[in-house]
Amino acid sequence: MARAPLLQLGDISLTFGGDPVFHDLNLTVQPGDRIALVGRNGSGKSTLMKLMAGLIEPDRGQAVRGPGVTVGYMEQDPDLSAFATLGEYAASNLPEGEEYRVALAAEGLGFDPERAPDTASGGERRRASLAKLMAEAPELMLLDEPTNHLDINAIAWLEEQLKDTKAGYVLISHDRAFLRNLTRGTLWLDRGTVRRQDRGFENFELWRDQVWEDEDSARHKLDRKIKAEARWAVEGISARRKRNMGRVRALGELRAERSSQIRRQGAAAMMLESGQSSGRKVIEATGLTKVFGDKTIVHDFDLTVMRGDRVAFVGPNGTGKTTLINMLLGKLQPDAGEVKHGTNLQVAVFDQTRAALDPEQTLWESLTGDPEMRVSGKADQIMVRGQPKHVVGYLKEFLFDESQARAPVRALSGGEKARLLLARLMARESNVLVMDEPTNDLDIETLDLLQELLDGYDGTVLLVSHDRDFLDRVATTTIAMEGGGEAVTYAGGWSDYRDQRGADLAAAASAPKPKAELRAAAPEVKKPEGLSFTERKRLEALPAVIDRLNAEIAKLNTLMADPDLFTREPVKFRKASEMLAERQGSLDAAEMEWLELEEKAAS
Repeated sequence: MARAPLLQLGDISLTFGGDPVFHDLNLTVQPGDRIALVGRNGSGKSTLMKLMAGLIEPDRGQAVRGPGVTVGYMEQDPDLSAFATLGEYAASNLPEGEEYRVALAAEGLGFDPERAPDTASGGERRRASLAKLMAEAPELMLLDEPTNHLDINAIAWLEEQLKDTKAGYVLISHDRAFLRNLTRGTLWLDRGTVRRQDRGFENFELWRDQVWEDEDSARHKLDRKIKAEARWAVEGISARRKRNMGRVRALGELRAERSSQIRRQGAAAMMLESGQSSGRKVIEATGLTKVFGDKTIVHDFDLTVMRGDRVAFVGPNGTGKTTLINMLLGKLQPDAGEVKHGTNLQVAVFDQTRAALDPEQTLWESLTGDPEMRVSGKADQIMVRGQPKHVVGYLKEFLFDESQARAPVRALSGGEKARLLLARLMARESNVLVMDEPTNDLDIETLDLLQELLDGYDGTVLLVSHDRDFLDRVATTTIAMEGGGEAVTYAGGWSDYRDQRGADLAAAASAPKPKAELRAAAPEVKKPEGLSFTERKRLEALPAVIDRLNAEIAKLNTLMADPDLFTREPVKFRKASEMLAERQGSLDAAEMEWLELEEKAAS
C-alpha cells in the first residue's frame, strides 16, 4: 500500500504585504524524497523552506503533514540564550539517554559541544543547529545551506550521513558536488513559481536552459503576433469603415498577456580587471615555519607562485590556511624562513569574515565611505577601476534595487552581503586576488559568473574554499593542509589532489611489510622516519581515534546496562546494539592499523 506523503502544500499564496512571493503554489514531498531546492538569491528559497517547516503561515492555502510525520528544520541563526552550551541546545529535544547522538554529530561536524554560546562563532552556532537536526533524525529534514562554514572533512561526513538516512530531505546549497552526490529530484523556484523535475541536480542546468529557451521562443512568437495585429489595426482602417472589434479586443488581450510576463532577472554585470602586470615571479617562500603555542601551522614550507597561477588552500578548519596566506602576503611574519615578493603587486582581498562591511552603514555609505572608491566633490559617485560611476548604477550591476541603496547592510541576506563585498573588490584594479571562502551564500548563477571572471583574470589568485566543484573549475595548484605543520603541494584542483593523494596511499599500502614482531603499545607515539607523511599523520591520530571509540563503547554499554531497556524501548535497544557492534568493529580495525604502522615504523 502506498505511503502517505510527508508534506503537502496546497494553493499556497504569500505576499508579505507587497508583491507575491508565491501564488497558487502546490507541492508534495514523498517518503524517501531527496530534493535539491534551487533558485536565485532572493527568489524565496529560505521563505519556502520556513513555510514547509511551519514557521511561516501563508496568506492562503495550507500545509499538511502526513499522520505522525516529524519535520526538522536547520535554523540559520538559532536562539541559544536559554542554553549553557552548544551541546545542551543540540540535545534539547532528545529523549533522556540519547544525548550521545549529539556527541557523534559534533565529532563529525567539528565543533565543541561544551563551548558556551556567547563565545561561539556564527559558524559554530550553525554547526550546532545542524547537529541538533541530525541527532533528532526526523522523517523530513529541511536543510538550508548546511555546508556553509563546514570544512571539506565535515562536508564529507554530512554527505555520508545523508546517503545512509532513510528520511526524506530538501536541500538548499550552492555546493554542486554536494547536490549532485545526494539528490534525486529538483525543485526550481523561479519568479514565484515552483517547477519540479524527478531527476537529480546534475540534470538541472540542462533543464533550466531548455525552459528558458522555450520561454524566449514563445515570447518572440507572441511579440511577432502583437506586431502583426497592431499593423493590421492601424493600416487596415483606411480600407474599412468599421474596425473588427473582435480582433481589436484580441490585440488588447495579447498585449495584456505580454505585459503580465515576468522577465527573468539577468546575471550580475560583474567585471574583474587586472591592473598593471606584476613581475613574472609573484611570491617566493622558502623554509616557512610558524608555531602558535604547541600548534605548528607550517614547518619548512616552500612555495613559488608565478603570475597567472590559481593556488587553492584546502584542509580542515583550524589548520591555518588563512594564517599561511597572511604570511605569504607579508601581513604576518614567520618564525623562520623568508618570503620574497615580485614587483608591482596590487593586492585585493575578499574576506570571509566580512569585516569590511559595517552592518549599520547603508549600501550607499559602504561604497562612498571607502577612501579608495571616494570621488572628491561627488557625493553620489564612486571610482570604479579608475572611472567615476554613479553609486546606484554600480549597485544595479550587482543586482541591487535602487530602493536598497539607502537600506542598512544588516538587512541584507548572506548572498547579498557577498555580492556587496564583490562590488567593493571589483571596483579596484589588482593583479593579486585573495579570495577567502568566496562561495558562501552565492547562488549558482553568480558562482558560474565568478568562475568565468577568474578564468579571464590576468592576475594571480590565492583561494581558500571548501566547494569541491569550484576548486576543480578554478585551481591550477592545490596546497593541502591537514594539520601537524605539513603543507603538501599538488598540481590541479580538488579532484586532482584526491587522485594523487589516493595513488600515494595505494602505493604505501601495497609496499611489502617488514617481518618484525609487533611491539606493545607505547604511551607516546614517536615520529618514525620510515613512514610516508600520510602514514605518520595517521599513526599520530590513531590513539585519539581509539580513545574516542572506547569512550563511545563505554557510553553504549552504560545505556544497555539498564535491565528494563529491552522491554521499555525495544527500538532504542536494537539501535544501541547495532551501534555497539559497529563501534567495536571500528575499534578492532583501528587497533590493528596502529599495530601495523608501529611494526613498519620499527623496521
